[in-house]
Amino acid sequence: MTPRNARMLLFAAGALALAACGGSGTSGSITFGNTPPSFTSPSSVSVQEDTTGAFYNATATDIDGNAISYAIDGGEDASQFRITTAGALSFAVPPDFEVPTDIGGNNQYQVTLRASDGSASTAMALTVTVTDRSSLAFRVRRVASGISSPVFVAPVPDNSGRVYVGELAGLIRILSPGTGTFATTPVLDLRGQLSTNGERGLLGFATSPDFASSGQFFVFVTDPVGTIEVRRYTMSAANRDIADPASMRVILRQPHPRTNHNGGWIGFDRAGFLYVAIGDGGGAGDPDNNGQNRDTWLGKILRIDITRDSFPGDDTRNYGIPTDNPFAQAGGAPEVWALGLRNPFRASFDFGPFGTGEGGLILGDVGENTVEEINVMVGPTDNGGVNFGWSVREGTLQFKGADDPSFRLPAAQYLHGTGDRAGSSIIGGVVYRGPVESLRGQYLFADFIEGNLWSLPIDAMYGSTPLTAADFTVRNTSFAPDAGAFNNPVAFGTDQSGNVYIVDLDGEIFIIESAPAPVPGQRLRARGQSQAVVTRHWCGEAWDGRTVRWIGGEMVIGGQGFVCVRKYYDELAAKEGR
Repeated sequence: MTPRNARMLLFAAGALALAACGGSGTSGSITFGNTPPSFTSPSSVSVQEDTTGAFYNATATDIDGNAISYAIDGGEDASQFRITTAGALSFAVPPDFEVPTDIGGNNQYQVTLRASDGSASTAMALTVTVTDRSSLAFRVRRVASGISSPVFVAPVPDNSGRVYVGELAGLIRILSPGTGTFATTPVLDLRGQLSTNGERGLLGFATSPDFASSGQFFVFVTDPVGTIEVRRYTMSAANRDIADPASMRVILRQPHPRTNHNGGWIGFDRAGFLYVAIGDGGGAGDPDNNGQNRDTWLGKILRIDITRDSFPGDDTRNYGIPTDNPFAQAGGAPEVWALGLRNPFRASFDFGPFGTGEGGLILGDVGENTVEEINVMVGPTDNGGVNFGWSVREGTLQFKGADDPSFRLPAAQYLHGTGDRAGSSIIGGVVYRGPVESLRGQYLFADFIEGNLWSLPIDAMYGSTPLTAADFTVRNTSFAPDAGAFNNPVAFGTDQSGNVYIVDLDGEIFIIESAPAPVPGQRLRARGQSQAVVTRHWCGEAWDGRTVRWIGGEMVIGGQGFVCVRKYYDELAAKEGR
């Protein structure tokens, strides 16, 4: 080779190297006699939040005909992604628009991809933009029916998606929501061992924070004579789905003079303390004035430490007193956390988006003759002995005795009556933190007597002025289930994924879950009619912006309108005997 030809060859190789390093954010290296692959897939892509699986396929060409493989080769957000050798790119964890995890915190994820033919390779910088999903369709599906008076649903903490279901008579079973089937052997069977008259029975349930290692859970029950007991059980070592009845230990006992107003909710806060909600002892108008008596547990929220025993000589008090309880030293029963409650039957903790908060306690307190109320406490520092006012107040109204301006106002309340913004017995609910984004941050609750379902933005519930029924979003139509109906909603529960379940005392359990969004502008024809003569009915009259619209005399379905219309035609078919 002459010196001139050698110089020309070096010049050509240098030009190729410069070309590979410049333009479109790509760079490369070559081996003499081989040309590196060239990316053909775009260097930017947009993807909707919550996307799972592959959302982008890297592609490249190789003029030498060599097989190409793909890999992640850097970028400030490289750890957020996974890629197959065939080029299928996915997020390691589904992205959340509201809580971006890219380095810039602006939903612009940067990752570098490399295509290699085994000898030479090319890199390309890829920008992945995560977009907001402003709404997400959902449906309410009945997952089980024919249950004997179910009263709660709680997550099985083993990442299986299963839930515990408790029945008033004392049976606890495990349900697989996907199939609607129950485990053959119950977790625990206390039937025949509890009093169940009036408002008594198996009322509350909570797994221990260390359930994975201890296998322990707690129940709130009324014994054969009506005494309230919080008990601890431990799962069998041979089968973690079945409790060992012999492991039972009474944590606390509270005699209860009447069959109603037992309360019944129990739950753990972030620090691992157990909260116990007990009613005022029953009867009309708090005849024993327990609500304002700091020395009794009746009409109170208790807060105890189940990891130690401050009363070794008392076999009915197997717990410790948290040092920051408001009356830990003096002034009232040391277990009391809050007072002035009538019947706090259902409550819940909300730990904020993705469990980032300290935990707000939200209580549904059943009223007497006029008002149903929701009360809130704002975390472990809200420990001044909060007094919600009963039985001096019922909600914001004077009930009996001298008022006290230190009483905490309800977060929300509604009046007794009929219709979709009234009722007679509140069922405290949960804040939705599940996969349906349009419901996130909504506090879901219900009325047991009227069967109404409502929601409120949780942020609005921490204001200084109580919300009223006018502020409620009525969910009776948008939560209409695919089968069955809400007659007496008695509890809300969740699974580990944040899906919310609604328990109806008549024997049904429903799940609120994601559903494919309806096709925009899809039209419905009535049986035997053309679109031009569709008859207007109650769905159209009740349109809330997501249900039914009328355009040019035609009914246009959108959002949850399918539920509404399907229910209408199901009723019509039933009347006609079809």
